[in-house]
Amino acid sequence: MRNSQKIKAVITGVGMYVPETILDNKYLESIVETNDEWIKTRTGISERRIHKSGPTSDMAAKSVLDLMKSTGLRAEEIDLIIVATVTPDMFFPATACLVQDAIGAKNAWGFDLSGACSGFLFALETGANFIETGNYKKVVVVGADKMSAIVDYTDRNTCILFGDAASAVLLEPGEDNKYGIHDSLLHIDGSGKESLYMKGGGSLNPATHETVDNKLHYIYQDGKAVFKVAVKGMADISVEIMKKNNLKSEDIAYLVPHQANLRIIDATAERMGLGKDKVMINIGKYGNTTAATIPLVMTEYYRSGKLKKGDNLILVAFGAGFTWGSIYLTWGID
Repeated sequence: MRNSQKIKAVITGVGMYVPETILDNKYLESIVETNDEWIKTRTGISERRIHKSGPTSDMAAKSVLDLMKSTGLRAEEIDLIIVATVTPDMFFPATACLVQDAIGAKNAWGFDLSGACSGFLFALETGANFIETGNYKKVVVVGADKMSAIVDYTDRNTCILFGDAASAVLLEPGEDNKYGIHDSLLHIDGSGKESLYMKGGGSLNPATHETVDNKLHYIYQDGKAVFKVAVKGMADISVEIMKKNNLKSEDIAYLVPHQANLRIIDATAERMGLGKDKVMINIGKYGNTTAATIPLVMTEYYRSGKLKKGDNLILVAFGAGFTWGSIYLTWGID
């Protein structure tokens, strides 16, 4: 738990971008051996968005511009940009540099963070720590992934799951310590590296005709193995952060889960003693957008009036690595 006397990082603004192109289950039925009922029953996904007109940085920048428009934030006020992504435009320069240039944030520095589906939580905790130093006033944290760039659309096990999107939040120092990020529990376990990965393109397997022919530049997932550990990991860490902070189910306004699989989300909520009305869900519309899922669903719930100032939230995710974690915060936007 954070020091109660410390400066507390508060989410003071949100933004999002989802592409216009919709890839629904009916279309997937036409390209791989699957069907709408099978996909919805096992994942909860009906459709996902595909960004055809540009790279990840394009979506990320648009989500930050949406944040700026909704809050009145000026580009030159931004101190730091952190982009959580596993689909950067390129290895370098960092996607954060491309976003900084696109939005004209001439006074900001920044970097990318790779935490797979837990990336936004890792980036949010990182951004909060910069705020807590007292040296930073406006930190923008973006979760953005163009998963369509690394999905094999002949692999029915993965192509049904993923979509493209970006979402951003603004972190600022809070004036009242009852709002903001109170606590976090974050973990990695590299022994899970063989269950979910993309082996091509890095220093282990630089791009060659052979790596392309062997489809090493696509995401691979052992679905059963990941499902088993993700159910336990997300549920355990959510209950752990509740106990650590003496929270009961009635104290929590919403569980904000990574949108990977509806069955995993349901199991996590059940372990926490939460009804479905206390779970943020939009997986049906967007699928798994990796680092974008948590800020995207928070933005939608806030803008629809469902998320109120003073609401206690438990954010939770599980991803490749393995990576997993949870953050407890109190919403601070009117």
